[in-house]
This record gives sequence, structure tokens and C-alpha cells, in this order.
Amino acid sequence: LPVRIGHGYDIHRLAEGKKLVIGGVDIPFEKGAEAHSDGDVIYHSVVDAILGALCMPDIGQLFPDNDPQWSGSDSSIFMEEAYRRMAGRGYEIGNVDVTLILQRPKVRDIKPAMADNIARLLHAPPGRVNVKARTHELVDSVGESRAMECHVVLTLLYKGSA
Repeated sequence: LPVRIGHGYDIHRLAEGKKLVIGGVDIPFEKGAEAHSDGDVIYHSVVDAILGALCMPDIGQLFPDNDPQWSGSDSSIFMEEAYRRMAGRGYEIGNVDVTLILQRPKVRDIKPAMADNIARLLHAPPGRVNVKARTHELVDSVGESRAMECHVVLTLLYKGSA
């Protein structure tokens, strides 16, 4: 197929005293992701979108949360594996559109760094990655700063056999 489309989604509870990493950026905040790995919701969503576009097993099947090998893992490892699988099938990134949903902290000033990190890990020109952030208007667990979530839609373009 010349073009494939993928959608990825992730959600993590936020807990006191945990480290907060979003889009590969360490963010000073009183809460962080309650997760088996570093809980980077953007990276996890991007990985699932790539795997979905390729009709491959999801992130939970490739990196199960009951496998101690992945405990505390930097999610860039998952991104690198998704890239390897994508490139190995002859695809490159067409576009990545990220929607991060969290009430706090505000991430306006670090969205460019998040987009740059994604582009670098996926060997894509920076103009092919966009990161948007929304609040949940104080509604439900996300709006009450008890969780954060992310949606990603992306396209993969076939460039030929690797």
C-alpha cells in the first residue's frame, strides 16, 4: 500500500512522587505517570499508531507490562523498535499528529521539543510532526489531574523495499 494510516491512544494515572516524562521531555511536576515503563503517553501512542498502521501486534504485546525487562524503561526504546519495524517494511513517516490531553502542567512552551524528539526518533523531517495540547475542562480524571491521555493519528508512506 502506498499510504497507511494509524491511530494510537494511551492513558496513565498520575501519582505523587513519580517522574513525569511526556514526548521525551522530563517535566518538573509534583506528579508523574503510574506505569510499568516511564509512562510517556505520547511515545506509547505513537508506537501503537505505527504498529497499527502496519497491522502488527500492539505495544502491550511487544513490551508487556508483566515483563520485568521493561520495568522503568525509557520509552524511546519502544519508539526505536517501532521505527525499525516501519523502515524494515519500506515505510517512512508522512505525518504525525499528536493530541495530548492533560489539565496540568501546562506544556505550551515544550511542545516544540516534544515534536523534535518524535521526529528525531522516527528519522522524519520536523515539519512532519505536530504536537497539540488540550485540557479536559476540569472534567473527569484527566480534568482533575489524576490522569493524562494522548491520541495520535499518523500516515506512513511507502518508499520501497528497505
